[in-house]
Amino acid sequence: MIKVDNLFKTFGNKQVLSDVSFEVAPGEVLGFLGPNGAGKSTTMRIITGFLEPTAGRVEVCGFDLSTHALQAKETIGYLPESAALYEEMTVGNFLKFIAEIRGLRGAAQRQALERVCEECHLDRVWHQAIDTLSKGFRQRTGLAQALIHDPQVLVLDEPTDGLDPNQKFEIRELITHMGRSKAIVFSTHVLEEVEAVCSRAIVINAGVIVANGTPREFKARTPSGRMDDFFRLVTLADTPHPTAAPSDTSNLETHA
Repeated sequence: MIKVDNLFKTFGNKQVLSDVSFEVAPGEVLGFLGPNGAGKSTTMRIITGFLEPTAGRVEVCGFDLSTHALQAKETIGYLPESAALYEEMTVGNFLKFIAEIRGLRGAAQRQALERVCEECHLDRVWHQAIDTLSKGFRQRTGLAQALIHDPQVLVLDEPTDGLDPNQKFEIRELITHMGRSKAIVFSTHVLEEVEAVCSRAIVINAGVIVANGTPREFKARTPSGRMDDFFRLVTLADTPHPTAAPSDTSNLETHA
C-alpha cells in the first residue's frame, strides 16, 4: 500500500534524506525509529503529501503522489507530531468538521463519529472545548481525526506521546487491531512499543536507513537481546554520510 523509492530531501544545503526506500503492505505495522533529527518526521510528511521530495517517488494505494496527490491523500489518515486542532471548538464539533471535509454526510457521518468516539475513548470530553483538554485527550482527539474516514493507510508520528500507561496500552491495542487490515507506519521513541505492536521496524540515522527487519531479528544481533542495545549499536556507530541528491531528476519524473 505504501511504496517509497529512492527518496532524497534537502533543505538548502542540508541533506535530510538520502536514498530512502521501503514498502509497507496491508496488514503490516511498521515502526519508524531513529534519533531526533534523523529524518523520521520529514519522511512521514513526504508520504502524506505535506512536503515534496527533492528526488524520488512515493506511491500510496497505487496512486503516485506526484501525479495523483488528491486520490492518494483520500486513502491516508495522518497524525502529525503536533496535530493542528481548532482549540475553540468542542471535540465533537471538531471531529464533525473533519468528517465533513472528508465527505461524510448523514448516517455515514454519525456512524464514523460514534466509531472514533468509542475507539479513542472520547465520550467524557465530547462536549468539552479542545483548549481545556489534557495533553492525553488532545492526542486522542488528533488520533480520532486521522481515523474518521476509516483510511486504508495510517501514518502516525508519536501517537502515544503524552498518554499515561493505561492510555498507551489502549492505543497500542487499537493499532494492533487496525494493523490486521491497514498499512500502518508510526514513529516512536518507546522501544517497548515496537516489540509490542510492530511486525517490522526501520531505523533511520542521519537520513539513511541503517536497519530494516523484525524486532526479533534486531534483538538477535546483540549479546543482550535488547532492543535498546540494538538501537544504540546502529545509531551511535560511525554516522553514515548521505549521498547527494541527483541533480537531474528528469529520469525519475518519466517513471512517475
